[in-house]
Amino acid sequence: MDISVIAIGLLIPLLGTMSGAAFVFLMRDGMSVRLQKSLLGFASGVMVAASVWSLLIPAMEMVEGRGAGAVVPAAIGFLLGMGFLLLIDELTPHLHLGTDKPEGPRSHLSRTAMLALAVTIHNLPEGMAVGVVFAGAESGTSTITLASAIAVSLGIAIQNIPEGAIISMPMRAAGNSRWRSFLIGSLSGAVEPLGALAVLLLASFLVPVLPYMLAFAAGAMFYVVIEELIPEASSGEHSNLSTIGFALGFVLMMVLDVVMG
Repeated sequence: MDISVIAIGLLIPLLGTMSGAAFVFLMRDGMSVRLQKSLLGFASGVMVAASVWSLLIPAMEMVEGRGAGAVVPAAIGFLLGMGFLLLIDELTPHLHLGTDKPEGPRSHLSRTAMLALAVTIHNLPEGMAVGVVFAGAESGTSTITLASAIAVSLGIAIQNIPEGAIISMPMRAAGNSRWRSFLIGSLSGAVEPLGALAVLLLASFLVPVLPYMLAFAAGAMFYVVIEELIPEASSGEHSNLSTIGFALGFVLMMVLDVVMG
């Protein structure tokens, strides 16, 4: 596989985050609650669809010759991914947007540092998902093509646009300059290409356990959706907008995967 194609595929999600963070230059006021709810729902829909169509289903298709046993790697990998994010969540001091109560062990970290750690926890599984589908495409398996790997990268980039805005806009509203807010919002997505690259560099060792890794990434992404995105999207007023956003995000990612896969 062409290295330049892989590099572009790994960087596309970061470009999505940067595009969203650039909202601070386009919007004078802070993000409205209606827009934030819609974007959170949209991001949730994309992540759930990517987990199902691009990760869990290919994980089972790779071992479909085992009959009913084909579901075992997907089930084990999914639970391990959920457990891994749960462990990181418990061991890492972090602070979610819109709250003042830190989670994880007590620490003396600044509010900004704990917000950054929360975003890192959020973005890590997305980077792993991109890396593992490109590893699958590179391995030559018929269940994951280069086009489907690009579809995953594009889907995550699309849902990173609202993520970048949701991070940078509150930074601006808190009194930071537009450029500082843009930089913090953009850097929040830097862990994704790094995580994807780490997985890809280990690709030759991951081929025997690729179905488990695909499901692992799906489980980790589901954890983020259930633990963070959906609660934030459904709390308070205008939760119906987050439901509509979820539906649109899910359908968009499903179409991308089917058309490009």
